[in-house]
Amino acid sequence: MADRDAETSVPIHPLLAARWSPRALDPDGKVTDEQLRAVLEAARWAPSNGNTQPARFLVGRRGDATFERIFELLSKRNKGWAHPAAVLLLACAALENEKGAVPMPEYGVGLAAENLVLQAVAEGLVAHQMGGFNKEGAKLVFSLPPDVEPQVVIALGTLGSPDLLDEERRAKELAPRRRKPLSEIAFTGEWGNPAF
Repeated sequence: MADRDAETSVPIHPLLAARWSPRALDPDGKVTDEQLRAVLEAARWAPSNGNTQPARFLVGRRGDATFERIFELLSKRNKGWAHPAAVLLLACAALENEKGAVPMPEYGVGLAAENLVLQAVAEGLVAHQMGGFNKEGAKLVFSLPPDVEPQVVIALGTLGSPDLLDEERRAKELAPRRRKPLSEIAFTGEWGNPAF
């Protein structure tokens, strides 16, 4: 596949430039135990409010029961492409600890997920995060405690050919990557006044 690195106004770290969310996953792709441990260690060392570390992960490998249970929770659209993933992770937020309510737990899970995804890139893997899944079903299927909330499912694997996808998804996979310009997201002085 052609170079998918982000086009930026100034250079950014290669891991950040190379990170994207492909749907074309190699059905024979592997994630080794060492790679899986590395991405989870990266998530473990993410920052969190007051070092509360709210991120928790259920880990399913292609072919095991946990993978199948996570896969069955996905929306129909996500099931249409995620089945070749080598690993499916259900990221959850622990809302409480021994001191009480955890501050900003969803933010903490987001930081952990981004660390995980960037480590995946460093490992030569690809990752795609999905909000389209049955959160209430996840609570039941995995007997989650009442103070644990499912946040996102992450597919991990190796990049496959866009030809593995249907026509609509293939077009999205091959389309140029786009982001809003800095002038629309970074302001100074007052809202709407571009910082750059």
